Amino acid sequence: MEITLNGYYTLILATLVLLLGRFLVKRIKFLEDFNIPEPVAGGLVAAIVVYILNIVWGYSFNFHQGLQTATMLMFFASIGLSADFGRLKAGGSPLLIFTIIVSVFIILQDILGVAMASALGLDPLLGLVTGSIALTGGHGTAGAWGITLEEQYGVVGATTLGIAVATYGLVAGGIIGGPVARRLIKKLGLKPTADNPNPSDVEKLASEQSLYSTKHSEEEVHSNKEMFEKPDNIRLITASSTIESLALFAAALAFADLMTLVAQDTWFELPTFVWALAGGVILRNTLTMVFNFDMFDRAIDVIGNASLSLFLAMALLSLKLWQLTDLAGPVLIILLSQTVLMIGYAYFVTFKLMGKDYDAAVLSAGHCGFGMGATPTAIANMQAVTDRYLPSHKAFLIVPMVGAFFVDIVNATILQIFTKLPFM
Repeated sequence: MEITLNGYYTLILATLVLLLGRFLVKRIKFLEDFNIPEPVAGGLVAAIVVYILNIVWGYSFNFHQGLQTATMLMFFASIGLSADFGRLKAGGSPLLIFTIIVSVFIILQDILGVAMASALGLDPLLGLVTGSIALTGGHGTAGAWGITLEEQYGVVGATTLGIAVATYGLVAGGIIGGPVARRLIKKLGLKPTADNPNPSDVEKLASEQSLYSTKHSEEEVHSNKEMFEKPDNIRLITASSTIESLALFAAALAFADLMTLVAQDTWFELPTFVWALAGGVILRNTLTMVFNFDMFDRAIDVIGNASLSLFLAMALLSLKLWQLTDLAGPVLIILLSQTVLMIGYAYFVTFKLMGKDYDAAVLSAGHCGFGMGATPTAIANMQAVTDRYLPSHKAFLIVPMVGAFFVDIVNATILQIFTKLPFM
């Protein structure tokens, strides 16, 4: 029996999934420790219920696709509207270097995924799903690209696989980040400040931090953390700022819709959500740089986070878990290989190129977090390290900016190039 739900009932179910997820995350320590998002926690339970209903009684559900697409596009528009390239100047050369390091890793992640998928007899496009789509990209990118791969490329189960891989990435990224940083810090000869503080170490690091802090205030670092890494914090927004921000979202989505039509069947044809992200970037930087417009980031952040939560809830409700049964073995092999790649890259490349110092070790832990999972996982990794050793203002300035929006722009560009390759 097939049951179709309109937009009202789809929205009601999505909000119930979010409430369930909030309850589970607060009650189950594992979910909280590994930063599993509330939509994922509640959505996976809902997907299992839908799976049981299908297997036992033959029920299948069709949810309102338009609402899911709209929330997805709003989420990616929010990334673009937050991507202020003026902040590149604030981060300085370390921000640029770290962005390049992350970009190279995304390419390696996709090469490994595609190569192993082909070797294991899977569609090479599924290699992208087990690469940067779901790992560096996270649940939002996994859901968006999953829909694109299913509808435009005929890859069955791409969305379901993407959500599963992204969930694995959150857990794996949270597990490996701390040990990698601790190993690197041990090489530097530093000891935990709580156990045996070393005055010379503290003095050395304090002098290094002060050079950075003269350029970047505590308030700026705190502001970045507040905006991007704590979606549940209260935002002081007004009705007028919300309306202004919604107008910007509408413009970004209109741009995405127009460009999707204009670029159809041309060499620069892109998924609509990529155009939404690009539209947000263009709007943001044109308004701020040319017209000196004061963007209300808090309202953009709230709308973007709410859109992502609703999109994930609806995407998880629509999962068809039975499509994963034949993929479990090969996908697990690929994911274990991706985990080894992340550990090796963070240890030997990220640490070395970011200066081989304490800040570089903390940045390596952060890279493990969003290279496998998401920016909140990266922040949790770094907090676990800095709570045990010393603060790292440099890491807490760079990682939120790269992980919150620059990495999504780079990832979308790289993925678009990969999908156009002749062997895909």
